[in-house]
Amino acid sequence: MATATVTKVIEVSSSSKKGIEDAVQGGLKKVAKSVKNIKGAWVNDIKVITDDAGSVTEWRVNMRVSFVVS
Repeated sequence: MATATVTKVIEVSSSSKKGIEDAVQGGLKKVAKSVKNIKGAWVNDIKVITDDAGSVTEWRVNMRVSFVVS
């Protein structure tokens, strides 16, 4: 009998004042505190918060994180 691998996907929102990469890294580090075997992430939404002058004050990402269930 073949052994099946099961992968689970969760959706995560994360933000950073520094940039997109920092928001992604911060979200993944937070998830890794309670989830093991992370295999990848897909950023499916990027949003910015601006001040009244139109300057970016915060980057926000929504991503799907996949991990193998043991």
